[in-house]
Amino acid sequence: MNTNHLIAPLIQAFFLDFLVAQRGLSPNTISAYRDCIKLFLNFAVGRLEKPVDKLTVEDFQDKLIVAFLDDLERSRGNSTRTRNVRLAALHSLFRYIAGQQPEAMARCQQICTVPVKRTSHKTIEYLEDNEIRAVMKSIDQTSGNALRDYALLLFLYNTGARAQEVVDLKIDKLRFETPYQVKLLGKGRKERACPIWPETVDALQNYIAHRQPSATECPSVFLNANGKPITRFGMRYIIRQYAVKAGEACPSIKTKKVSPHTVRHTTAMHLLQAGNDLNVIKDWMGHADLNTTHGYVEIDMKMKRKA
Repeated sequence: MNTNHLIAPLIQAFFLDFLVAQRGLSPNTISAYRDCIKLFLNFAVGRLEKPVDKLTVEDFQDKLIVAFLDDLERSRGNSTRTRNVRLAALHSLFRYIAGQQPEAMARCQQICTVPVKRTSHKTIEYLEDNEIRAVMKSIDQTSGNALRDYALLLFLYNTGARAQEVVDLKIDKLRFETPYQVKLLGKGRKERACPIWPETVDALQNYIAHRQPSATECPSVFLNANGKPITRFGMRYIIRQYAVKAGEACPSIKTKKVSPHTVRHTTAMHLLQAGNDLNVIKDWMGHADLNTTHGYVEIDMKMKRKA
């Protein structure tokens, strides 16, 4: 009796049945899984010298997984964090296979025991009040994109939204009547309501009223120069350009790598320093775990001790 299990149909079922139908993961998360497994299969084909359609579950073992992860760091220059994200995707795949093919459970369990690699604790970087103000003031009000860029930066600072949440934001998710708020679709496709300031409402309304194409033609809030929804990379470029410009008036910004996520950290830190309860900040930022929010407390305490 042939006890080998071809991995190709199991991977197909993992994506179509498990990730999409059962877990309902976002397209970006599914793309991350796809990229990881594609890299892993290419590595396995070269190491095992077998065509991809002939690979079986029994061909894989923990040593091959570790060799793949080491190759990611050595040949592709991946960080330890990226290595661990790739490993998490492989753990998920082989846990699924174990449930579908109990005969292969021992092999899958062996792979799932491959541990994550310890990472050094990365310092949270954020902007001080005068620094975020300098970035806002660096926007040239005479430029063609001034209305969009001002609304974008103010919205990011107001809400602490993730870059992808801004990319996915549609106009019908904005409430311009009191109480002003926006509904953001976060990680795990969880929706949360976040209050927005009157000045943010003014900036958004001004931008939407004057943008091309009009709101009736494109439901996304923030658009690029081609009239398409802005991308995460486009947002990063915009913010970095203004951060560089702001560094001329506020030199301390030059020592920081400013990105949309830096603005997100800034929002969380400023909410904390303003005396808001941790649970309020957790809900505001869309953190799944309160321990994530506690990371800002640790940074704030360090700053206070230093002062």
